[in-house]
Amino acid sequence: MSWSEVGAGVFVRRYAELDLSVGLVVGGESALVIDTRGDHQQGVELARAVRQVTALPWQVAITHGHFDHCFGTDAFLPAHVWAHERCPAHLARTAAGQRDHWVAHYRQEGADDIAAALAASAPAMPDHLVSARADLDLGGRTVQLRHLGLGHTDHDLVVAVPDAGVVFAGDLVEQGAPPDFEDAYPQHWPSTVDALLALGPTTIVAGHGTPVDPDFVRTQRAELAELARIGHALRGGALSLDQAVERSPFPAATTLTALARLR
Repeated sequence: MSWSEVGAGVFVRRYAELDLSVGLVVGGESALVIDTRGDHQQGVELARAVRQVTALPWQVAITHGHFDHCFGTDAFLPAHVWAHERCPAHLARTAAGQRDHWVAHYRQEGADDIAAALAASAPAMPDHLVSARADLDLGGRTVQLRHLGLGHTDHDLVVAVPDAGVVFAGDLVEQGAPPDFEDAYPQHWPSTVDALLALGPTTIVAGHGTPVDPDFVRTQRAELAELARIGHALRGGALSLDQAVERSPFPAATTLTALARLR
């Protein structure tokens, strides 16, 4: 894999493992790393890759507290680690369970090296917390950290680079696979995506898959809205569960997870 420059000084690195995409924004005085991969060894690899691009001091932004986005943070310390204010509580509550689940998954898949590295990893807790917005001056450019609402989790943080027209969306946007609803808020997700689009990006970096354009995001937003409507009809008795699954724009397993998350 290699870095792809999606805007001046704005880079994406895409990994075959879980089709994860991470980011790097380089300013005149410092750099911002966006997500840190899924274990301590993967974090070290990413840190070395960042140093192939820039020797500037770095900060880290975590888009949300799922293991594949943040269990590699130790490799970047000491550094400011930014996240939404609800992210530390999520990590404290779920990190051990996430680790156990995915270690078992990798062992079952025969990926014993990844399983061993993950078993020895724990997320570094973010120490710079964002409620709604924080602006970071990287030297000659400002990067915005924004919490736009409930969606993939209750603590999604997007990273906007206005001078490049790029937004790192985390898993609020998925390319190449359906959205993940395990910790999601399906009824709120469409309006959160509306707020993302209102930032006016020309390129949106999905948490998994290749960067996309606003039309792709509008299509996914419409699918999310349709799922929310189906869930409302199910709860109101206008649809059976089988009918709801049949009408969903997403696969059956994804739909069932999402419907169980409706409140």
